Amino acid sequence: MDLAALREAAIEATSRALHDKHGVVPSEDSDEWEDEYRRQFALLKQRIGGEPVAPPRAPVASAAAGRHWPELSGTPEQKRWAATIREERLREIPGEPFRAWLARTWIRAKVWVDTRDVPAAVLAQRLKPQFDEYRRQAAETAKARAAEAQQKAAVVAAYQRRLKDARITPEGLVELVDASDRFDLAPLTVKLAEIAVEGRHLRIFETSDPNLLLVKEKKGPLHEDYAIERDEGLVGDLKLYAQAP
Repeated sequence: MDLAALREAAIEATSRALHDKHGVVPSEDSDEWEDEYRRQFALLKQRIGGEPVAPPRAPVASAAAGRHWPELSGTPEQKRWAATIREERLREIPGEPFRAWLARTWIRAKVWVDTRDVPAAVLAQRLKPQFDEYRRQAAETAKARAAEAQQKAAVVAAYQRRLKDARITPEGLVELVDASDRFDLAPLTVKLAEIAVEGRHLRIFETSDPNLLLVKEKKGPLHEDYAIERDEGLVGDLKLYAQAP
């Protein structure tokens, strides 16, 4: 007689009996659980008699095997029992999308325990309308996201065309800043643009002086503030460059 298999069967029978009786399974350390286990063990031993107990069947290889499903909610005893039921049930259900949806949706241990005796085909048929609605909503969401991504791509493409037509590049803007004369600082007001090229980071602002722009530049560990002459062409290019979506 395979004693390990007999003990495993007795543990499962104990959990089922206590759940059917109380709606929950007491802790395995409790006297009630221990008493029921001894009773179930004796019944199984008597029922089987001298016949050898078949070892547990090896799990059927399937897409559901070895998956890390969401954690179940419930008491520790319910969760242990329901995890076993869920693993066995998901092996029986064909179709990876349906399995994944069911595992993500049914996260309460109690629902797996309560439906343990419902045939897999019947369970799948009952849940088909819910699954079909989920797939419909998922398709609509995917379609909306695709349309949003397409719209965003069109905006970016239009912006890039405007920069190209105006021959505006970050490198070209920095060259114009570097070519400008330097002046005493003036109080800044509104930021026009922010440019980063080859280890340099420039933030360019309007100032209270209508003839000057303020540049705050960071080059590695060095920080420098300086003013340059305001040029309307440069200001226009900076404003267009700053419109990046």
